[in-house]
Amino acid sequence: MTDRHGIESRYAWLRLLASVGLGTIGGVGMWSIVVALPAVQAEFGVDRGGASLPYTATMVGLMTGTVLIGRLSDRFGLMRPAMLAVLLLASGYVATAFAPDITVFALLYGALIGLGGAAMFAPLIADISMWFAGRRGLAIGLVASGNYFAGTLWPPVVEHFITTAGWRATHIGIAGVLVVTMLPLLLVLRHRPPVQPEPAAVAAGQPVFGSRPLGL
Repeated sequence: MTDRHGIESRYAWLRLLASVGLGTIGGVGMWSIVVALPAVQAEFGVDRGGASLPYTATMVGLMTGTVLIGRLSDRFGLMRPAMLAVLLLASGYVATAFAPDITVFALLYGALIGLGGAAMFAPLIADISMWFAGRRGLAIGLVASGNYFAGTLWPPVVEHFITTAGWRATHIGIAGVLVVTMLPLLLVLRHRPPVQPEPAAVAAGQPVFGSRPLGL
């Protein structure tokens, strides 16, 4: 790894900006389901309990996907698992647009949108933490805020298009936006994290408190 792609290099800052953008755009899954639920509930004719099933499935998908994507990121770097996640997200939005009932809608949201959206929070935070030292807290805080930026950006946009075009057309439109905007941003993440220097005490074989989180 050259200095050009080292810790707190210009590339690290570019990667930080790309990660914030990915978190903001890719965080749509957690918010679109909330906005779409009233329209989906009305079309499928289910009660409030049945209408909440897609949200529950999405949260389960996010939980499961965070572990899976994190594992893949450790092995292959973040870019390839994140690209897979974007394809899952986009295909999930297209598939849900053709869902015939609330059960299929919920399963698709959990298995595709929830699973894909998981890459856009914790894995991004873990990745950016390896690119900063003195400003690590700032970098982590900014990437973590991507989800909240998504909560500011997406609900009014999704609500507008559901009102004007319907929830099915809106889901297809979201899929197109994700592919067009996120895949180019993911190319910024193609480099693997730089090797972190070990503290002198660790290099000498002495234990250092806090050098290994949770003792791992």
